[in-house]
Amino acid sequence: MTQNRGRSGHIEHGFPHLATVRASITALFRRLSADGIRAYDTSFAPADAAFDAGDDHLGAQRVAAATVRALRLPDARMVVSCREMEQAATVELAAGPEYFVEVDDRFRTHRRDLAAALAHEVTHVLLHRLDLRSPGTAENEILTDTAAAYLGAGWLLLDAYREDALTHQRFGYLTPEEFGYVLAKRAALFGEDPATWFTSPQAYEAYVRGRALTERDHRRAPLTAAGPLARRRYAKARRAGAGAGAGPADGSAYRFEQDGSGAGLRVSFPCPVCAQRLRVPVCGRLRARCGLCATVLDCTT
Repeated sequence: MTQNRGRSGHIEHGFPHLATVRASITALFRRLSADGIRAYDTSFAPADAAFDAGDDHLGAQRVAAATVRALRLPDARMVVSCREMEQAATVELAAGPEYFVEVDDRFRTHRRDLAAALAHEVTHVLLHRLDLRSPGTAENEILTDTAAAYLGAGWLLLDAYREDALTHQRFGYLTPEEFGYVLAKRAALFGEDPATWFTSPQAYEAYVRGRALTERDHRRAPLTAAGPLARRRYAKARRAGAGAGAGPADGSAYRFEQDGSGAGLRVSFPCPVCAQRLRVPVCGRLRARCGLCATVLDCTT
């Protein structure tokens, strides 16, 4: 179900769902594997989301089919229909291969953001086929938005965000900045630049804010790329690390613990790519390989 925040609705900002977003990225890697994730190396093309002036219902079917291809669902067919509804879109998750997608009636004439609504719904189908879900409704919708963005179609959802004197709109369950964060994670993995695809200035600004947080993930101690201030904080926490669990308490950064075998102190920290926690010995400079996403990390522990 694609949520829409209309003109009168409040648009949330910042990173209130960050822990769930990171857990969703980890879940994607666990379900698809590192090689499976890297098979999504081509993002949804802006040209495939465009509508010609003469496009009618067949145009919606064409965009839906392009979304299916982008999300690597060759045996799925989307049947798109319009009706007046509060949400932007919804999908019936059946056995397939046909899936019935309903979109709000306004998309008959305002087609600019139809591809964004379809990206969310087709991702629901993908996760349904993968049997990947979160326990709660809200967490499952965040997982869907995160998957759409990380697998190459979700930039459309961020581009649908507009907040100015004339328009007050966003699609999806992530904040604009959280969409930017996930898109920047994907960009770092595949070496792409989604910034050139945005037609909404506010979407670009949100992407830049999300990208800044992604970059901080890659400069967090004990990664060698950490800056001087982060290194000093890490060294202070390491000196106190004889107490189990010393370090940041929010679960998002490094923590120290004694090795159960008596071999010494170990530090755990989240992989900047997949957010899976790694545990390595506190022994100076080393290279750690994430067992989930296979990223090799240069660390100074």
